[in-house]
Amino acid sequence: MSDRFIPQNLEEIRNQIIETCKKCGRDPEEVSLIAVSKTKPNEDIIEAYSHQQMHFGENRMQELQDKMDAIDLPGIQWHMIGTMQSNKIKYIAHRVDWIHSVSKAKYLNEIEKRAAEYDRTINVLIQVNISDEDQKSGCDVSDLAGILEHAKHLSHIRIRGLMGMARFVDDAEDVRSEFRLLKETLDSHQQYNGGNIELTELSMGMSGDFEVAIEEGATMVRVGSSIFGSRNYA
Repeated sequence: MSDRFIPQNLEEIRNQIIETCKKCGRDPEEVSLIAVSKTKPNEDIIEAYSHQQMHFGENRMQELQDKMDAIDLPGIQWHMIGTMQSNKIKYIAHRVDWIHSVSKAKYLNEIEKRAAEYDRTINVLIQVNISDEDQKSGCDVSDLAGILEHAKHLSHIRIRGLMGMARFVDDAEDVRSEFRLLKETLDSHQQYNGGNIELTELSMGMSGDFEVAIEEGATMVRVGSSIFGSRNYA
């Protein structure tokens, strides 16, 4: 895909977000679009940024590090959305703004340690397994309270909400219940708010199902191929 299509695709996705919010009585300003730029060249990110796209997501730590170091633009926000690796957190802690995929207390400990080295505070979302698939990362709903309790004692992390990955299906309606589960889980843990815990964000929904996710309460949608085009590998 030539980058000349990126502005057109961004406008289309933004319009879909606005229309979906109108239909379900939400303010479009409540929903952030995360442009998932994995495997895409830096030029595509810069092109999207030039059309007011500020949030970019990567699922591999090395690729995220390389892109963060190469692209230093005012206001750009970097999101780590892929599988966590404790031994690689040190490579992204100097610059990453959001980490969506934390499912265990040990990852919080490592983020805390590395963020402290740079005197930074990193926004974190706890990933919950909403699809009940073994291959999907995320903690069980029953484990969330313990993770939040642990996080209360960390000073370089802000817990901002939850992230979930639904099953890959042809009909987005088939995963509505999974998005609803994540919203219900967020709502049922509000008693943990205070200090460095502020459970307001829901990162859920991708190119094929983000409209249903918004209807169920998403505040961040992670859209890649509908903006940048198909990829040669995941």
